[in-house]
Amino acid sequence: MGYGLGVFLLAVGLILALAVTDNLANVDLTMVGWIIAAAGVLLLVLTAVTANNRRRSSTVTTHADGSRTVSERNDAPPAY
Repeated sequence: MGYGLGVFLLAVGLILALAVTDNLANVDLTMVGWIIAAAGVLLLVLTAVTANNRRRSSTVTTHADGSRTVSERNDAPPAY
């Protein structure tokens, strides 16, 4: 799962919500489309957040005297 599935769900949901005018018995395709589109947006946001968290790393170094040094590294590109 990732960006591709999120974009796919968003596209299918918006097509159902905005372009399909057919009616099925006891099924509101417009509402189903909005729900699928919302799921796609949620998946895109969650994928972006988890991808950002994976780019961070920290290293703990223990010295001979027992002290520790923590260095953090962020490989994310700068935000403009």
